[in-house]
Amino acid sequence: MFGTVSTVPELATRSASVRMSIRLRGANRLRGKWPCPTSPCLLQQRKRNLRGGSEKGRRRCALNLVVSLLAVSIGAGTQGRAHMPRIGILSYVAAPSGTSQDPRFAGFRKGLRELGYMEKKNILIELRYAEGQPDRLAAQAAELVQLNVDVLVAFGPAAREAARKATSTIPIVTVSGSDPIREGWARSFAHPGGNVTGLTVVFPELVPKCLEFLKEAFPAVVRVAVLIDPTEVVDAKEVVQEMDDGARRLGLQLQVLEVRGPNDFDAAFTLARQRNAQALFPLAAVAHRSRLATLALRDHLLSISEFPLMTQAGFLMSYGADLDDLGRRAVTKMDKILKGEHPGDVPIERPTKFQLSINLKTAKALGIEIPRSLLLRANEVIE
Repeated sequence: MFGTVSTVPELATRSASVRMSIRLRGANRLRGKWPCPTSPCLLQQRKRNLRGGSEKGRRRCALNLVVSLLAVSIGAGTQGRAHMPRIGILSYVAAPSGTSQDPRFAGFRKGLRELGYMEKKNILIELRYAEGQPDRLAAQAAELVQLNVDVLVAFGPAAREAARKATSTIPIVTVSGSDPIREGWARSFAHPGGNVTGLTVVFPELVPKCLEFLKEAFPAVVRVAVLIDPTEVVDAKEVVQEMDDGARRLGLQLQVLEVRGPNDFDAAFTLARQRNAQALFPLAAVAHRSRLATLALRDHLLSISEFPLMTQAGFLMSYGADLDDLGRRAVTKMDKILKGEHPGDVPIERPTKFQLSINLKTAKALGIEIPRSLLLRANEVIE
């Protein structure tokens, strides 16, 4: 009734023969000699073979058809997975925890959803956080390059520079800096020319605007300590010069304190006290915002920044770009690159949305009042 029953060795031999047949046919098909195993003409032929011929022939034909369809299915699934883009994200700050979130990455996730990207379904994300330690960045950037990510997203100047040193071929999208030409990572805003594009966070006119808000709120302030780390601000000399020009117009005196990481903070604050500084303005230093806010409060310094998330960490006041919006817009850059555009042809953009943020809890701890006119203009008031 069932014909000859094959033994296990016979089935193994037959399966090996079938696999070899499939490989040979696949090779011939690439040369144009064989039709696709699921082509209409071949399927019709196999149906005819199933209807006629010996029992043994029908079983063999059925087995060939099943294995062919299975091979095509597996191949299609593997091809789909192989084309899932892998994105590396390199950040100088600490990994998100509790209420401490990097709005750039939060905005980046929003941008992914808006463009239809779903993590682990049609995109893979590799995260690396330096926790505010610049010596980690080189190794982390190298790891992402070894993973052969399709695009490397760098948050912050230090992360951007580590990424640039690690690769000159993998496209880099950065959210950092103020002047990409002066900082050396682009030929122009319209045509960056290399493997880096993205969005700047600050620009020359922004810092003087922060100082304007400080002077408006506290007209008696004269001496402002400026904390700057060349590791984070690669064009520190030019930035300080631009800042000083704006400060002089407002009758402010800048006291520049250069640091090389958080280990220099205590000495810098000691020097600020000796110079009778009245306010603190750190350039960048986002990764150490909580500690800087605590030290400023201890020394009764009016702390201001160009990054709104500094106010959320305890700074008195900040005015700067909406980092959430910049993170969201970075996805648009990434998307263009994944669709075939060269990063050197994707224009660099500046911030278009800004936030004035005021922390009334810090004001109360300092025993000061913020003018109502300023509070009414604030986008965020922390109470």
